[in-house]
Amino acid sequence: MTSFVALLRSVNVGRAKRVPMAELRSLLTGLGYTNVKTILNSGNAVFDSTGRSTTAHAARIHAAIVDKLGVDVPVIVKSAKGIAAIKSGNKLASGVSDPSRLLVAFTGDPKVLEGLAVLSSLVEPPDQILFGEHAMYLWCANGILESRAASAMLGKFGRGATTRNWATFMKISALLAHDAE
Repeated sequence: MTSFVALLRSVNVGRAKRVPMAELRSLLTGLGYTNVKTILNSGNAVFDSTGRSTTAHAARIHAAIVDKLGVDVPVIVKSAKGIAAIKSGNKLASGVSDPSRLLVAFTGDPKVLEGLAVLSSLVEPPDQILFGEHAMYLWCANGILESRAASAMLGKFGRGATTRNWATFMKISALLAHDAE
């Protein structure tokens, strides 16, 4: 068994794209995933599976959400090892004072991650941006709502990605830690 996290983009923000976490857990269990847990109310679900393809899991979960819940949202799946690599690749984490102001952008496709490079031109000090091998990290020193790069990331530039703040990321990481070795 391998542990994974499914990250849904832009669910439960406002009234559109509502995905109750109890229904998401039930849906994933119905797909045969085990040890399903959700984190917060923002589309984070940890699960175990014998299948190893993150792309296949993402496609399968996306199709089931559309079919069963009637909500079309992008789904990105990362393995426990992938989350561990993202955690170790974040060289900004040790210097941040508030983990809720440090965003991690996840993509299901390395080309989408490369495409996020356009955000670099929007970063104004004291904000910082770092592109790792597996994710993009954005420190928003004055808050996410004050960052031009974060606004662009959460808008049209980030359509192929989803973000979580570092505090949420660490909760996900803790749930997956047992399978990351």
